[in-house]
Amino acid sequence: MTDGGKAPSPRGAAVGRRIGIGLMYGLWKPRVLGAWRVPASGPVILAVNHSHGIDGPMLMGTAPRPVHFLIKKEAFVGPLDPFLRGIGQLKVDRQSTDRKAITDALDVLTSGGVLGIFPEGTRGEGDFVSLRAGLAYFAVRSGAPVVPVAVLGSTDRLSRLTPALPRLRGRVDVVFGDAFDAGDGSGRRTRKALDEATVRIQERLTAHLAQARRLTGR
Repeated sequence: MTDGGKAPSPRGAAVGRRIGIGLMYGLWKPRVLGAWRVPASGPVILAVNHSHGIDGPMLMGTAPRPVHFLIKKEAFVGPLDPFLRGIGQLKVDRQSTDRKAITDALDVLTSGGVLGIFPEGTRGEGDFVSLRAGLAYFAVRSGAPVVPVAVLGSTDRLSRLTPALPRLRGRVDVVFGDAFDAGDGSGRRTRKALDEATVRIQERLTAHLAQARRLTGR
């Protein structure tokens, strides 16, 4: 449950998706490939590479379903705090075992929603080289399929007016991969099972990223 006993809001995430669509398509030119691979209903985890701050909003505006993202607590400052909560996003403390964030994320999946995760844990090269165990835990615990997503082009050409952002009206590619089960089918949640699931996930995400780069020429 979120603060105040409220579960992550599906209605809020739907509002966030509409805002994301308006902003992302208004400021840039997203090219979305393979969105049909996201299951139309039921719990699903979107595992996204992360090289720029717009990657999360870009996915919120291009995914075929509303997304609840796990977002670092440092982003929840000032007016952004109630705004992010209001659109169904989940605050996570990356420096500790954040049991509240874990409960919130599992609530999303239990209710048949879409959970968005940056499995690398923080912004970097966006190449899935270093994965944290959180994604494997949520996938194995919930049984939800994982859909790999590659966001490409967000760091290619930055705006002259606002260097922190991609060039306005520039193309950003969002490529969805095939859904897969991270677990081995046994339902085990041991450390060994989670380690094996993490390796399995990394192989699939890395392969998808390579395929997405070939497909888009990025």
